[in-house]
Amino acid sequence: MKPTDAAILSEVVLSVDSLSTEFTVEDGVVRVVDKVSFELTAGATLGIVGESGCGKSVTALSIMGLLPKPAGRVVEGRVLLNGLDLLLLPKQALQQIRGRRVSMIFQEPMTALNPVQPIGRQLIETLRLHGDVGDRRAARSRGVELLAEVGIPAPDSRLDDYPHQLSGGMRQRVLIAIALACRPDVLIADEPTTALDVTIQAQILALIARLQRERGMSVIFITHDLGVIAEIADQVVVMYAGRVVETAGVAALFANPRHPYTRGLIASMPQLQHVPKSRLPTIAGMVPALSALPQGCRFSNRCGHATAVCSTEPPLDRADMAHGVACHHWRELGA
Repeated sequence: MKPTDAAILSEVVLSVDSLSTEFTVEDGVVRVVDKVSFELTAGATLGIVGESGCGKSVTALSIMGLLPKPAGRVVEGRVLLNGLDLLLLPKQALQQIRGRRVSMIFQEPMTALNPVQPIGRQLIETLRLHGDVGDRRAARSRGVELLAEVGIPAPDSRLDDYPHQLSGGMRQRVLIAIALACRPDVLIADEPTTALDVTIQAQILALIARLQRERGMSVIFITHDLGVIAEIADQVVVMYAGRVVETAGVAALFANPRHPYTRGLIASMPQLQHVPKSRLPTIAGMVPALSALPQGCRFSNRCGHATAVCSTEPPLDRADMAHGVACHHWRELGA
């Protein structure tokens, strides 16, 4: 476990309770996130994992109040930051929270950064809008410190570079510097290593872990890569088709996955005991469209254990205090 103080981990910093988000599309209204709940404790890393389209990024955008308008809207639930419901805040108050207390690293830095502005100007703008630095010279000096902190060489000269002049790894480091400029309590990292090669990915993961330890912040790390989750997370939330299907501590999840979907994801990972160049196990079928979900359990049309009872939506049962699973058959599938 990354944090060292177990007492600190008991303090809930962010609580998401029955969060539901809908989008208006050509065919009507689609619920993309459905009654998602989880808690993030102080200094911990919560991993949210699942296939593309399962609602991971929309959950993060809902927390941040960054859903595209007017198509997307939160229709139910609460997002409590140290007891303050972010969903009830007026726009101006939420802007003061965003960046200062909760910040986000986006998946693709070339779309997150303004291509026609030097990175220094974008970093300085963040410091002047959300930080305590008002003077431009002081903001530039702080910007140099932040770039150095995230491992960018020659930070003073790099402030004047444009995004296209930097490598993918360097651009991601710039996004991390911007996200951490105001020392937030919670950092949401939305697949920040997806577009990077393995070596750079490892560097970015190590950087985030180091900054988390130094600053004591809590992290929500969104990814489809279970290998990354195994390396960095303390708690894991597994999502499928907009819903949470399993939640557990990282060690318990890998040692004893309870949901058939989680089992399928873990089985599809390369293992040392696999025959070299052999075909990996896969989960049959495709993730259903959110506008055409199967009745009851959303995984039932891909699950080898589905029965008639799966035509009703399973609740998130507790296998124990720290392990929840939404499956009618989890007891008979247990280790």
